[in-house]
Amino acid sequence: MPSVIKVPRRTLLVLCGPAGSGKSTFVAQRFGATTIVSSDYCRAMICDDETNQQVNRDTFDLFYYIISKRLLLGRFTVADSTALQTEARRRLRELSRRFGYLGCLLIFNVSEATCLARDLVRERKVGPQVIAYHMGLLQQTLRDAPYEGWEQVHVLGEEDMDAEVEIVM
Repeated sequence: MPSVIKVPRRTLLVLCGPAGSGKSTFVAQRFGATTIVSSDYCRAMICDDETNQQVNRDTFDLFYYIISKRLLLGRFTVADSTALQTEARRRLRELSRRFGYLGCLLIFNVSEATCLARDLVRERKVGPQVIAYHMGLLQQTLRDAPYEGWEQVHVLGEEDMDAEVEIVM
């Protein structure tokens, strides 16, 4: 029986995890495309290349702008980025608070071997160095996240990818 994560409609669901951990696939299977604000998609909108790290400042300006507009309109929103940096999580947590939203952090605690295997078969590869770096950040995130002020923190392991997210009133 899959586990169920219950959140109110006024929730900012923040995905957090290394490249290749299954974040985007997980939410694409559960939510409509307009609900998900993806940093990769914002990067592609800016420069037609979702792998171009040279446009990160503009990418994240757009990412946070779209999230803010959705929250202003009272829309359930998924923030799809790695969110492995403390500052990125802090900024998303502040947005949820500013708009009176529940902040739910969904951490994808997936093995480095799985992330590497998935990276090999995906279109936009990041490579083993990036994944190794992300794994170190993930371990720090797992230690820090319980103390960052989120209303909900859920850690999904590889065996939890069938979990459901239920929006309740």
